[in-house]
Formats: sequence, C-alpha cells, structure tokens
Amino acid sequence: MYEVELKVRADHGGVRERLGEADAERERAVRQVDTYYDAPDRSFAETDEALRIRRQTPLEGGGETVELTYKGPKVDDASKTREEHETGVADGDAAAAVLRGLGYEAAATVRKERERYAVGEDHVTLDRVAGLDTFVEVETEVERGSAVPAARDRLTDLLERLGLDPATGIRTSYLGLLLEDSRE
Repeated sequence: MYEVELKVRADHGGVRERLGEADAERERAVRQVDTYYDAPDRSFAETDEALRIRRQTPLEGGGETVELTYKGPKVDDASKTREEHETGVADGDAAAAVLRGLGYEAAATVRKERERYAVGEDHVTLDRVAGLDTFVEVETEVERGSAVPAARDRLTDLLERLGLDPATGIRTSYLGLLLEDSRE
C-alpha cells in the first residue's frame, strides 16, 4: 500500500469554506500523539524511514485507539508518497515495551489536532501541530506504485480547488520540521 500525500502550510479558515463548496464530508476531529522510534541498527532519519506508535483520541469524546506504523522512504521527488504498513494495537504501553525490548528508542513525539474530510476517494486533513503551525494535507492510498503519478496529479488538482498552491508543498514530515526547529 502506498500513501500518496501532499502538504502545505495554510490557514484553515478559507480552506473550510472551499471544503463546503467541494461537498466534502467531515469524518472526524482527533488529537494525536505520535511517538517516533529509531532502530538499534540504523538511523531512520538517514534512511528516510519512520516507525511510530500513534495514540488517537476523538475530540468529540470516545476512547483512545493505538496504531503501530512503519513508513518506508519517499518514492518520488514531488510528494511525500511512501510505502506504509499500519496496524491497530490493543495496548500502546505494551507495544512501546516490545519496541524498547528489541532495542528501539523513542526519538521524538509529535502532538497535533486534526480535522479529516472526505472528498470522493481522497482525504483532506486540517492539522494544528504543537510547536509548528497549521497545515493542510491531501492524501489517498493506492495499491501499486504505478498508480502514484495519477493519484498525485489528482491531489494537486484538489489542492488548487481548495485555493492552495501546490508549488509551496512541504515534503518534510512534522517530525522532521520539529527536529529542524530544535536545531535552530
């Protein structure tokens, strides 16, 4: 599975209006705490990979869910497209203990609030990331790498429909942006 994603820094006000015009369906609003891990045998920052435990809580009530995710290196120079494998876990603390037991160390934590909308088969996410700013992500999933270019083109069109400039896209992850800010 490939996650095809484009991300820009943007104010959410105008985007919300355009989402209404695009007949977007609001799916959910959540708070996410993502803990990223580094491997004992290589640096994921150097290999452009990511391993995380995500704890997610709905803003409108409800219980926490936890997911374990591996993201491979980016597959193109025009987006944040990566091969991705994700699974739910019943106990986030136990999953973290398994990773620590295997020699993985927590590297950093990213905290954000997200509103997610569906526009056809694609998704638009309005993110407010602690310590950074507000962002808009458009994304979809495809089964095969050969489907990535068409999906990326469709997402570029969606960004434009939302009044955003795809040329201002950011390929750096939130983790990378936070780490860059901490070095400055």
